[in-house]
Amino acid sequence: MNKTPLIWWVRRDLRLADNPALAHAVATGRPVIPVFIHDELIEDLGAAPKWRFGLGVAKFAESLSAVGSRLILRRGKAVDVLKELVAETGANEVVWSRAYDPAAIVRDTGVKTALKDLGVTGESYIGHLLFEPWSVKTKVGGYYKVYTPMWRAVKDIHVDNCIAAPTEIATPERWPDSDALNEWQMGAAMRRGADIVAKYVCVGEAAAEARLIAFLDDAVERYKEERDFPSIEATSRLSENLTYGEIAPRRIWHAGQRAMHEGAKGAEHFCKELVWREFAYHLIYHTPRIVERNWREEWDAFKWRGDNADAEAWRRGLTGEPMVDAAMRELYVTGTMHNRLRMIAGSHLTKHLLINWKIGMKWFEETLIDWDPAANAMGWQWIAGCGPDATPYFRVFNPESQGEKFDGTGRYRATYLDGWKDEDGNSRLEDFYKAIPKSWELSENDAKPARIIELKDGRARALAAYSSYKSDE
Repeated sequence: MNKTPLIWWVRRDLRLADNPALAHAVATGRPVIPVFIHDELIEDLGAAPKWRFGLGVAKFAESLSAVGSRLILRRGKAVDVLKELVAETGANEVVWSRAYDPAAIVRDTGVKTALKDLGVTGESYIGHLLFEPWSVKTKVGGYYKVYTPMWRAVKDIHVDNCIAAPTEIATPERWPDSDALNEWQMGAAMRRGADIVAKYVCVGEAAAEARLIAFLDDAVERYKEERDFPSIEATSRLSENLTYGEIAPRRIWHAGQRAMHEGAKGAEHFCKELVWREFAYHLIYHTPRIVERNWREEWDAFKWRGDNADAEAWRRGLTGEPMVDAAMRELYVTGTMHNRLRMIAGSHLTKHLLINWKIGMKWFEETLIDWDPAANAMGWQWIAGCGPDATPYFRVFNPESQGEKFDGTGRYRATYLDGWKDEDGNSRLEDFYKAIPKSWELSENDAKPARIIELKDGRARALAAYSSYKSDE
C-alpha cells in the first residue's frame, strides 16, 4: 500500500457527501490530510460571510472526526502554506474543488504552477456547480448572455449521480501541526451582531440535508405561487449552505427533479432557481468584469451617484419606505434577505436614489451570510440595469405597490418595523437594535423616518437619467 499522503485542500466544499475531490482522495487508498487555509481570499471576506465560514469550518471539523480523520488549519497565503505542508508531510498530490470567480482563479492557477515546479500533482474537481461554465455552449459555440436560453439548453442535460460519503478516511502516520480555529477570530468584525445572527443560521451538512428534506416535504408544492411572499415559509433557504458547500448542487438538483417527476407543482421552478445560480457562475467565468465593472460596458458612461447620506440611510433601514427599511433590518438581524426584498431594496437604491450598484453590492458583501461572489454581482447588475437582462431600462420596482402585492397583511413589515413578535415571543425589531453598532445612535423611541424622495419623483428622475444616458450613446 502506498503510504505517501495526499493533501485535500478544503475550500467551499464543507461536506463529505458528493464531494468529487474527496472521493478521488479516498479512492487512492492513501492517507488523506484535509487542510483548510485561512488564505488571502478568506482574509478579504466581509464580516458576516467570514464569521459564517468559521462556523462552517468548526462544524465540518466535527464531521471529519466522526469518520476518524481531522481538519488541519493553517493561515497564510495559499501557495506558501501548501508548499510548506508538502515539505512537512512528503505529500506528492494536492486536490481541491474548483472555483470560478476571478480572484480564486488567479490564486488557484498560481498554486497549480508552484506545485508543478515542485514535482507535485495539483488537481481540481467539479463540486461547486452542476455544470462547468465552459461545458454549456450556445449553438454557435459561445457562452449564454440570457438566462432563459441557458435553462432550455440544460434542463434535460445529464447530471451525474451523487457520490456517497466515505465511512472512513485513511490517516497519515503523523499529523502536521494545526492552528486553533478560535485564534483566527473569524467573527471579530461582527461584534455584538454575532449573538443575534447566530439565532438564524443553519450550519453544517446534516442541517443542510434536513433543510432540503423539510422543503421537499412541504413548501415545494407551493413554491412557485408563494416564493415571493416574505412572511410565508415557502423557500428552501439553501443559499446559505450552498455558498459554503455544505450541500452539493447535484444533491439538490436530483431531489428537485424527483419531486418534479412525482408531480410537485413548484419543483420545476425550484430547479430553475438552481440553474439561475449556474448562470451567475457562467457569467463570472466568461465575463469576469462583472464583479467590479458594468457588465454592459456601454453603461460606463452612466452618471451614478456615489456614496452619500442617502446610501447610509439605506444601509441603516431609514429610507422611509417600509418594505425597503424592513428588508435592510432583516439583513442585519438574520444575515439574509428574502429574494423579492433583495430586488425591491436594490431597485430603490439604484433607481429611486440613483446610487451606484457597487455600493449596494459591497454592503451585501459585508452583511450576507449567504454571500456568493457570482450571485451577488449578477443580482446587483441585473436590478441596476447594467447587467444581463433584455429590458433593464423600464424596471423600477415601486416598494409601496410591491408591499401591497407581496405583504398584503403587513406582517413582514410589522415584524421589522413595529415589533410584531413570533409565537415564541421573539421580536426581530428588538434584535435589530441589539445588533446594530452603537455608533448609529438609533433607538426604538425614534420617530419613523420620512421618505428620502417621493416615489413618483424618484421614478421620474431615474427614467430621465436613463433617457439622457441613452440619447448620449
